Amino acid sequence: MQTNKSADTRFFGHPMGLVTVSVTEMWERMSYYGMRALLVLFMTASLQEGGMGLTVATAAAIYGLYTGSVYFFGLPGGWLADRLIGSQKAVWYGGIIIMIGHIVLAIPSDFSFYVGLIFVVLGTGLLKPNIGAMVGQLYDPKDARRDSAYTIYYMGINLGSIIGYFVCGYLQVNAGYHYAFGAAAVGMALGLFLYRYTGHYIEGVLDKPTQPLSEKGAYYTKVGIVAFAALVTLITALLYGGVISFDPTFVAQKVAIIIAIVFFYAFGVKFFAGGLNTAEKKQMTALFLICLASICFWAGFEQAGSSLNLFGRDYTERMVGSFEIPPAWFQSANSIFIIALSPFFAYLWMALGKRMIEPSYSVKCALGLIIMASGFIVMFFAAQIAASGLKVAPYWLVTTYFLHTVGELFLSPVALSAVSKLSPKRFAGQMMGIFVLTYSMGSIIAGLFAGRFDPEQVDQMPGLYMQIATFSIAIGLVLLALSFITGKWEKLAEGQSSSSADKPV
Repeated sequence: MQTNKSADTRFFGHPMGLVTVSVTEMWERMSYYGMRALLVLFMTASLQEGGMGLTVATAAAIYGLYTGSVYFFGLPGGWLADRLIGSQKAVWYGGIIIMIGHIVLAIPSDFSFYVGLIFVVLGTGLLKPNIGAMVGQLYDPKDARRDSAYTIYYMGINLGSIIGYFVCGYLQVNAGYHYAFGAAAVGMALGLFLYRYTGHYIEGVLDKPTQPLSEKGAYYTKVGIVAFAALVTLITALLYGGVISFDPTFVAQKVAIIIAIVFFYAFGVKFFAGGLNTAEKKQMTALFLICLASICFWAGFEQAGSSLNLFGRDYTERMVGSFEIPPAWFQSANSIFIIALSPFFAYLWMALGKRMIEPSYSVKCALGLIIMASGFIVMFFAAQIAASGLKVAPYWLVTTYFLHTVGELFLSPVALSAVSKLSPKRFAGQMMGIFVLTYSMGSIIAGLFAGRFDPEQVDQMPGLYMQIATFSIAIGLVLLALSFITGKWEKLAEGQSSSSADKPV
């Protein structure tokens, strides 16, 4: 029986369990973002610079595949938690696998680089969806603190990313890429220690499977896990041995299609065969539109680690006196702005809720998408300067990251809250896993699009950035128009009784 933590107000009006999940996620994100900021830089750097010497198109495709796969594996990760081990164990085991991945990345070898990425992908697939689901389960469906909690949770994420950007970025310049990857492993180790040390605050919160498998089903699932691990090992060995070839751009295109099919199938199964009543179907329809907005948002936002990262390295003036700003540090602007703005947004949603003025999830997400897109209008002008042969001032990137941050605070924590509130309770972990697929699709699309930024054809950059802006704004306006209907459907979740939410499939 899950313990009700909603009455706990010891952490600035929130349950102490929010400390456990937020601090754990903070250190996991330190390791993830610290390493992620270096990936494209490492792959495109020459061999003499300690890199891999890959083309921008190849590096961007690999980056998209990596970030997309990280989130894709949230679906099986959520399923395993719901059916086999519970969210708490999934977070613990996932963190251990991530730490191993970063340790392997610290080994100076091309082969260890790819093996390390695989470990991080699999570990994050276990950890990411389940720790997000645990935040929502600390609150009752009608609890007005839910949106505020996800904003605080998001602030912890970005505090970790700031640490990661600065530590790993500094080590990359002053000690080398592999020392920076090693620092990410230390960050994940700290997260695991604190998760175990403060685990009593989340006692009873998704510590067991919500829909446990039969003994036979559990056995076959474990066999499947072992078989999958063996298959991944075999394919990796064949690639390393040159028995099979690997075209990152081609694979990224096909994987994007496969993930889209999986998303629509998984969502459709829950919608049409999940035993939903009329109110739940309306809630799920509203959630589906939020998922589409999320895909478009991350396709633009994830340019931060690829095309915007390269823009910071190659076309931005980075000298401040005699000090050269590490390229990875520009990405910290997003996280710094989130730390600064999160308290404002947390207060805003709570204040509006007390005054019975609460914009729907759809409205918040639409505004977030439009604001994010405006950042690429800024980059359109910055790219025109770069195309003229000049290096641009850092404030162009900083302004873009500011707009992306405001858009992210409108959309991302709100969308997570929407999944937690609008999903049937019996599908909590699985729906969070399905939602994480929107990050996956957006990330792969971002990588493919970033591959079009040819350093030899700088004059094409303004048009490419304007394409992202125009498309994203159009989608945001459509979602805003539909919010007049979906906003009413979202409110149906507040009237759902616990007995309805817990009924068997």
